[in-house]
Order: sequence, then C-alpha cells, then structure tokens
Amino acid sequence: MEANENQGNGHAVDGGFGQRLDQIGEDARRFVDDAKGAVSQLSSALDLRGRVERHPYGMVLAAFGVGYVLGGGLFTPTTARLLRLAMKLAALPLVKDELIGMAEAAVDGFAHRGGGAGAPGSAPYNPQGGS
Repeated sequence: MEANENQGNGHAVDGGFGQRLDQIGEDARRFVDDAKGAVSQLSSALDLRGRVERHPYGMVLAAFGVGYVLGGGLFTPTTARLLRLAMKLAALPLVKDELIGMAEAAVDGFAHRGGGAGAPGSAPYNPQGGS
C-alpha cells in the first residue's frame, strides 16, 4: 500500500503517524524527566526536610500562611481585621516612645519651674508641717 492510500473505510494510511506518536511520547518522557530534575533541585535548594526538623512550628505557620493566601483568604474581612490589628501592634512601640518622651519633658519642665521637691529655690519637704 502506498502512503495516504484509502483503505476502504474512509481513513487514509499515513506512515508518518506512528513516528509522530513516538516523537510525542519521547518529548513527554523528556519533559517529565526535566520536571523531576527541577523539583529535585528546588527541593535541595530549599532544604524543606531540614527546615521542618529545625523549626517545626514555624514551618506549620508558613504552610498555614501559604494555604490561606492560595485558598483565596487574602481579600477577606478577616484579613482586613488582622492587618488593622497588626498595624496597631506595630505602632505601639512608636506611641510608647512618644508618650515617654512627652512625660519626661513634662517632668523636667515641672522640676525646672520649682514645683518639684528638691528643686532650686524650693523649701525642703517637712512631714511634720514645721518650717
């Protein structure tokens, strides 16, 4: 039979079809091997087993975070609430430092105006009320 000859059932016989299938199979095997190699390189670079052994709780939290983001939790009301809470907690040290600075300035000002005990020009404190 010649190539592309009609067999009587409506299909043409093509000698190159089998070769194409073989080529596709070989390409698929090569792709799978390349993917396995890439996963192996990524795994060794990340050292996931070692990280899990060294920091098990941290890795559980990281997995939870990745799952939360991939699961679509990024743009939810819960995330908005968590971000607001995180911003408040992050601002606490700044606010605390500012309040301490204001309090120290107020105490220094009060002491320099003569309102505090032991300030220059003030009478010493006498608990019995005498001068």
